[in-house]
Amino acid sequence: MYVIRALVRLAIAVFVAHTLCVGLAQAAGAGNTKKKIEQFLDTDNHTNNWAVLVCTSRFWFNYRHIANTMSMYRTVKRMGIPDSHIILMLADDVACNPRNCYPGTVFDHPQKTTDLYGDNVEVDYRGYEVTVENFIRLLTGRVEQHTPRNKRLLTDDKSNIFIYMTGHGGEDFLKFQDSEEINSYDIADAMQQMWEKQRYREILFVIDTCQANTMFSKFYAPNVLSIGSSKKGENSYSHFHDRDIGVSVIDRFTYYNLEFFESVDMSSKHTMADLIGTYNATLMHSTPGVRTDLFARKLEKTYLTDFFGAVQEVELTPEPFPIGQRQESK
Repeated sequence: MYVIRALVRLAIAVFVAHTLCVGLAQAAGAGNTKKKIEQFLDTDNHTNNWAVLVCTSRFWFNYRHIANTMSMYRTVKRMGIPDSHIILMLADDVACNPRNCYPGTVFDHPQKTTDLYGDNVEVDYRGYEVTVENFIRLLTGRVEQHTPRNKRLLTDDKSNIFIYMTGHGGEDFLKFQDSEEINSYDIADAMQQMWEKQRYREILFVIDTCQANTMFSKFYAPNVLSIGSSKKGENSYSHFHDRDIGVSVIDRFTYYNLEFFESVDMSSKHTMADLIGTYNATLMHSTPGVRTDLFARKLEKTYLTDFFGAVQEVELTPEPFPIGQRQESK
């Protein structure tokens, strides 16, 4: 009898111990799963890329500035950034200009192999909408209440933004539509507002104009990498004069950047250091400048797709996340 009671007590003890172990294991598993979800969602890596492409010129003789911007637009789309994440500011007065002997087209090479205008171009700010005020409002998010979605930069603190500008400029200024100017202080203050409002994680600022490097000399917001086509006192020169069209069709600095990008796709492991390493002042006829003191990462560790593409890293886990599962009511 005593043996039977001892065995029963032992069995009960084993059962209770097993139940407690299972309960603790399930609780720990739930805690680990929750922790994994939080780590996955709160990653320090950026989660989305945006591009703001601005041509500040108008008129037929500035054809190359339109082509610069359209070429960059084609590149970021080819690399994977969708139109919903591209803000294109363009005078848009070249494709249908009466002097254009190839109506409805824009080319960046005399061979005319690629029509940059094509059938799939979404211009967000057109003609006289391309103003200093609209550009600053776009960056800082201070747009009018009824501004449509395609005219808004809907970024957050996980966004990497590529800003490209081209046009006529000088020391610390860039002309807009031959009627007004934006200076380096305006852009510097706008970027600081963006940082304070958590509107970006990192910014790549690229500008192709005369004395371009002076346009980012006043920047002070963190996590901004800046590249310009020419130093103070230098001009930025055009490339490829097209005899049929009668004007130059692209600028040298933009052309040699695009030449590098033609060998890059959305899965590329090329870095910003690789791109900058191709810069040749002799070919560009100007001295490109790079400012890295505000940028936290090393250029050798910064992939081109961090700004020019939409490829995101995918984290694989052994257990499925219980997202979207219905909980049974008690």
